[in-house]
Amino acid sequence: MYECLKKHIAIGKIYIDEPMKKHTTFKIGGNADFLIKIKDVDELKDAIAIAKKYNQNITILGNGSNVLVKDNGIRGIVIIIDIDKIEIQKEEKNVYVTVSAGTKLSIIAGKLLNEEIQGFEFAYGIPGTIGGAVRMNAGAHGKEMKDIVEKTLCMDYEGNICELNNDDQKFTYRNSLFSNKKYIILETTLKLEYGEKKKIQEKMDEYSKYRKDKQPMKYPNAGSTFKRGTDFISSKLIDDCGLKGYTIGGAQVSTIHAGFIVNISNAKASDVIELIEYVKKKVYEKYNKTLENEIEIIGE
Repeated sequence: MYECLKKHIAIGKIYIDEPMKKHTTFKIGGNADFLIKIKDVDELKDAIAIAKKYNQNITILGNGSNVLVKDNGIRGIVIIIDIDKIEIQKEEKNVYVTVSAGTKLSIIAGKLLNEEIQGFEFAYGIPGTIGGAVRMNAGAHGKEMKDIVEKTLCMDYEGNICELNNDDQKFTYRNSLFSNKKYIILETTLKLEYGEKKKIQEKMDEYSKYRKDKQPMKYPNAGSTFKRGTDFISSKLIDDCGLKGYTIGGAQVSTIHAGFIVNISNAKASDVIELIEYVKKKVYEKYNKTLENEIEIIGE
């Protein structure tokens, strides 16, 4: 299979027995059998075809945020979508921004600031790519991706490409059609508006300060560990249970924000999973509320 991959993917973009801790914001995870970085749609089609030919499992990854890879790693092929392109189409009232799946949210925000385009500020500082953000309907400060996504170009696992409008993508809280892993996001078009550079910068600075003040930036993490409940705020319940700072192995409930589990000292995935289950158990015992993971646990 490696010889076959070399015919279609640059050798420098193919990694064998690759530690996933190098490719996740949690800095945790065993090795992937194969990891490849994809630079265009043709390479993606070839990689999918090769994986199918050799009966290999496919795992799609962006920036590796919002993910915990288990200690025994990932079997098959991990594909990192490394396609980053931004195209801006300005019309009389609205601006349509088409972004390739591998483009980091921080880069998009910076580009839109310079172009004086508003509506994306809420995503500034979220440590992910646009593909991952659309897949999980990422949000912050009262806005979500569903509020600005116009359409998304995607590919199924047979190599067929289709375009889905906003309704087709079935956005709900931290979820979308893409969560079922039947489609791979290629690019997304956002519907935004003209703005003033000063006001956009002020809002980005405000959100950046909030993250620095309220969220754990010192230690590796995967973002919010638990989803918000329908009638409760998960971090408040965890905090009220006195769990801030509770530690198992190298994993700790953040002392800054109880909704985050952080890697304070070479944590194993098993440490994090055990801590997640402990937190869930304590919250349920005290409040009869069931916490749901926001981070995705993958691998074996």
